[in-house]
Amino acid sequence: MHPTCQTWRAALEDHETLASAYTPGLTVSGDITVRRTRRLPIKGQVLVNTGDRVNPETPVARALLPGILQTLKLAEKLGIEPKDVPGMFMLKIGDPIEKGQIVAETKGFLGKFKTKIEAETTGTVEAISEVTGNILVREPSIPIEINAYIQGQIADILPEEGAIVESRCALVQGIFGVGGERTGVIRIAVKSVDEVLEASHIQASDAGKILVGGAGISGEALQKAAQLGVNGLIAGGIKDSDLIKFLGYDIGVAITGTENITVSMMVTEGFGYLAMAGRTFELLKSLEGKVASINGATQIRAGVIRPEIIVPLPEDAAKSQIAEEAFELKIGTAIRVIREPYFGRLGAVTELPAQLMVVDSGTEVRVLKAKLDKGEEVTVPRANVEIMSSR
Repeated sequence: MHPTCQTWRAALEDHETLASAYTPGLTVSGDITVRRTRRLPIKGQVLVNTGDRVNPETPVARALLPGILQTLKLAEKLGIEPKDVPGMFMLKIGDPIEKGQIVAETKGFLGKFKTKIEAETTGTVEAISEVTGNILVREPSIPIEINAYIQGQIADILPEEGAIVESRCALVQGIFGVGGERTGVIRIAVKSVDEVLEASHIQASDAGKILVGGAGISGEALQKAAQLGVNGLIAGGIKDSDLIKFLGYDIGVAITGTENITVSMMVTEGFGYLAMAGRTFELLKSLEGKVASINGATQIRAGVIRPEIIVPLPEDAAKSQIAEEAFELKIGTAIRVIREPYFGRLGAVTELPAQLMVVDSGTEVRVLKAKLDKGEEVTVPRANVEIMSSR
């Protein structure tokens, strides 16, 4: 495994939030209510109201990012003293200015041999300095806009900042991903959880869709998906070498999601080819043909951010008969082991011994017994598992 991906794996194993036995792990739910905060990077204008229904592409807030400040060295260009610049400059502070516009002109000799100075950028005159002889021009503001990302309802407004969108939906979280927010119709591209998504599975008609694989995504499939305009890929795992080749660089242990790629990718199990959990695959199969929102952003260290796919439920959908699950360990709780020697393995709790057990490090810890996906019974520290929602 590439060193970078080994670091990612170590981070996944060691992070306290993931390791806590009393906090939720990866959620795989067919009926859950989620809230997503949509916030501008600077103060701006909120475009929605509480209670509004929104689609993924609905703008919820807008702001104007100040343009770049450019310098016109007028004194230098005219060969005059800085204190004489205000008298030579044809505009004043606050005036609009166009690239190529004549902004200063010398008198020349007998009306000839004049020197004309053109503006080098378009914007607004912000300052005229008698000390430096420079003119400061602010380029036009850059509009930035954030959309709702998911279909739902505005639950709350963040004045001058954004809004909180609430959605009743199906939600699948992954363990790692890359790429930003996108939407698309889900298509199951393979027949089973242990089948790798190959380039041959991807069709020209998949442009704009989110494709679901089984045990992994091949490097050729990544390239073809990007070429055809596929919006999202989901599978159990991916080889680190294929991912690095696709991106063109290594990924550090920080937040992902800002990669300059056209397809967002999420894996549910880890690095390598790993069969997707059966219930995850079955849930995604039940959602085939529906419009989903996918986000590959992942952060492990400070403040966990999980990659996800969200599919809104119809407004008139019947309420789930399954009660809200309390994220606590109990007999039968679905878990994932997040440390070696069983890293990435799925299972269910079979026993919760009350007594502490001494581990290899010499410390006493609480443990649990679980039956893993291949049938073996194991005993592991409770801090070495994460709870998986089974709703």
